[in-house]
Amino acid sequence: MASLQSSPEEERSDRRIRILQIVFIVIFIAYSVRLFAMQILSGELYRSRAQDIARRTTIIPAQRGEIYDRNFDQPLVFNTDSFAVSITPAEVPQGEISGLIDRVARIMNVSRDQIEKRIPSQYYYLYQPVEVAINVPFNTIAALAENVDSLPGVSWQSKPMRNYVNSDSLSHIIGYVGDITRDELTMLYNRGYQQGDVIGKAGIERQYDEILRGREGREIRTVDVRGRRIAGDTNYLRTPPAMGKNMVLTIDRKIQTLAEKALGQRMGAVVVLRPTSGEVLAMVSYPWYDPNLFNRNDIGAEYQNLINDPNKPLLNRAIQSSYPPASTFKVVMTTGILAENVFPPDQTINCRGELSYGDRLWRCHIRQPGHGRLNLQEAMAQSCDIFYWVVGRDYLGVERIVSYARDYGFGEPSGIDLPGEISGFIPTPQWKDRRFHERWLGGDTMNMSIGQGYTLVTPIQMANMVAMVVNDGVIYQPRLLREVRDPQSGAVEQNYAPRIIHESDVEKRVFAEVRRHMRSVISEGTARFPLNIRSVEIAGKTGTGEVGLQDQWHSWFAAYAPYETDNPEERIVVSIIVEAVNEWEWWAPYASAIIFQGIFAGQDYEEAVRSLGLQYMMPIQGRRE
Repeated sequence: MASLQSSPEEERSDRRIRILQIVFIVIFIAYSVRLFAMQILSGELYRSRAQDIARRTTIIPAQRGEIYDRNFDQPLVFNTDSFAVSITPAEVPQGEISGLIDRVARIMNVSRDQIEKRIPSQYYYLYQPVEVAINVPFNTIAALAENVDSLPGVSWQSKPMRNYVNSDSLSHIIGYVGDITRDELTMLYNRGYQQGDVIGKAGIERQYDEILRGREGREIRTVDVRGRRIAGDTNYLRTPPAMGKNMVLTIDRKIQTLAEKALGQRMGAVVVLRPTSGEVLAMVSYPWYDPNLFNRNDIGAEYQNLINDPNKPLLNRAIQSSYPPASTFKVVMTTGILAENVFPPDQTINCRGELSYGDRLWRCHIRQPGHGRLNLQEAMAQSCDIFYWVVGRDYLGVERIVSYARDYGFGEPSGIDLPGEISGFIPTPQWKDRRFHERWLGGDTMNMSIGQGYTLVTPIQMANMVAMVVNDGVIYQPRLLREVRDPQSGAVEQNYAPRIIHESDVEKRVFAEVRRHMRSVISEGTARFPLNIRSVEIAGKTGTGEVGLQDQWHSWFAAYAPYETDNPEERIVVSIIVEAVNEWEWWAPYASAIIFQGIFAGQDYEEAVRSLGLQYMMPIQGRRE
């Protein structure tokens, strides 16, 4: 009779089967619970997520704020309606992007290369729209819309463009805008900037970008597989953009035009400043550029031409170029001589036209027989080098010269509200020892005493020098922004009050004496002919900077007017540099005369020229080397 008892092998096999059954039951229960949770408990959440996948979020660019001159009557910069076209590479079926680029280029009438440069092969898997063209006209957008079924991944949106009105010399003040770069995004990401943003690249556009840029809007809509909006979309959401704030500058458009024409096509710079507040009424740097060039799709070549131009049109010479101050530095020297009492102002020095010192013969700008005997005021009026050589070397000394130069703000940025300002340079014996391993010599002090040698200043620093004389030792921070206004109502939201950046310890009587000496430059000195105008009394100082070129020098003039007034608020400072590369014509004093005549006689450039009898110099306006 056979045994009914199972063998040990059969029992082990049954146990394995039961374990597998239990495992399958557990897995089934787990999946069932998970499916129940997803479909019933969290169904609404996943339906919402599925709907989000079918939604497209479009950024609506904000219009940048407009920019006005101090009169707030018509904008210097405003926005014009335009469109930008983008391609989302990952939405293009694999292998079809080359054909798509061909079709888009043909419809838009642009080169294929232009689009391919914007979408290199490494971008083919991006789900982010890549902008391929800006400033696209409406008829081109209409042509794209007619062919939308054959253009997967192609989209377009409104993108306001900046329009710079009659920019010319305003280009260095206002600047221009462009797409944010990777490096800029790295620095600005934490301040709310994103890929694809348009930001200021230079000038006021860059300095006050966060005020001008506004706040972008968003449009969220449900789309089909071709990116087309679904009719009756109940989930459509639109957040409108907020326009940036409007800005009112200190610039006076009429004075800017006057200064622009007075300088003419001469490489150099002009600064017109109100000394009692630091407001910049005009700032000209030639050559300039057209900021509207940056609205083009082929800006790469244009920008490269600007970069390679030997005349450096992108350079704002008023704040980004420094020059030897030449004889204008004698204002600093005169201040030091009077303040330190190192040489009696009535004591004379005999100028014979040349001076032997060291191993060379130092010649005054007036050759034999020289100026004769001169006191301090006469030396300033006639700009006698020998007087300042002797007093600077034997009485004042390099340490005190450096101290007074720094007191006037030389060697430091003025703090004007524009990016890229340089400091200029004031040399010291310690610097020369470190730089050249050479001892400071008496000849170095002599060079420095007449604004030559290593000393370098910018036109804005020169304007501040004159402003400090006018204000009895006070310098206000130069500024270009006057007000911020609401773009809708025009209400003033913020005023910018004058800000003192330096107060000198020099006694006021010293500055009064310096002003008297500066007036003698005009009344009886080197500038008596070009600045002999009837509309206003001027005080200033000429300068002829040596640059090592035969028959070529920098032409400086720094001045203010009126010389005497009961209303200090009406005073104007003018600082002009005409570079040595121009054909020599000692133009800075004449340009200043035109500016002062135009401002105080209420005349435009042509009227001022006729009033001053300078018609014979009109043909040289277009002359340059």
